[in-house]
Amino acid sequence: MRVTLLGTGDTTGTPTVGCDCDTCERARELGVERSRFSVHVENERTGESLLIDFSPDFRHQFLTQDVPLPDAALVTHIHFDHLDGLGNAYRLFDDLPVHATGEVDPVTDESVAGTIRRKYDYLDRVSVHDHAPNERFRVCGLDVRFVPVDHPPLLCYGVVVEDPETGAKCSLTGDTSYGIPEASRDALAAPDLLLADAIVPASSAEHHPFGGKHHDDEGVPRTFGTKHMTREGALDLAADLDAERTRLVHLAHYYPADEAFEEPLAVDGEQYDL
Repeated sequence: MRVTLLGTGDTTGTPTVGCDCDTCERARELGVERSRFSVHVENERTGESLLIDFSPDFRHQFLTQDVPLPDAALVTHIHFDHLDGLGNAYRLFDDLPVHATGEVDPVTDESVAGTIRRKYDYLDRVSVHDHAPNERFRVCGLDVRFVPVDHPPLLCYGVVVEDPETGAKCSLTGDTSYGIPEASRDALAAPDLLLADAIVPASSAEHHPFGGKHHDDEGVPRTFGTKHMTREGALDLAADLDAERTRLVHLAHYYPADEAFEEPLAVDGEQYDL
């Protein structure tokens, strides 16, 4: 199983358009990018590949990264930086199955699968498949499940991808606070590769209107505001989950420039063979 990080940034990416902050300037100097979030998983045994989330940077990602177009896709939630790249499917695919949860969100009165069906009804070569949270299903020869996480106010899901032949496991937290339910932590546990949301360092919480939450014993916030983990929270989660390797993703340009490209913060184009 080969995992390629197509997009490792948050909703504005790094460099951010029109921004001349030290971090964005440093990214330009290094020639690296964190485009909007997306992950490509290739099953080299079957020659099939799976896309997790449709970044608005879909076209750019597939033109610049040496990966095949997906045979199927997953969508974790309906925020634009994870869904709106689906419009790029127009004229590219003869058939593209898109998998999402059928659980109705009380905020939108619609499931993720339902939102995709409604917004992209003009894509007649895209078929939407509903799944219950925690339901195991097989796609591209891989075993997949959506696990509930905590990204208020909307329902959002992490993803577990396992190769039934080799036992390789990739866990993706999805957009989430540190308050991931225990059952989901159990499902995400012991991955060969953990991709963990870590939007900013904990020190940034002092600039958020809601501060931080899920503090550790030393008072360090593991959640920034209410929706995303801090770097420190993501690393604590990785330790809790006993991850063999961890890459921090969904990163904002608010990391100080001297920290923004240090390990284990990911950049676009990284590949991992599991």
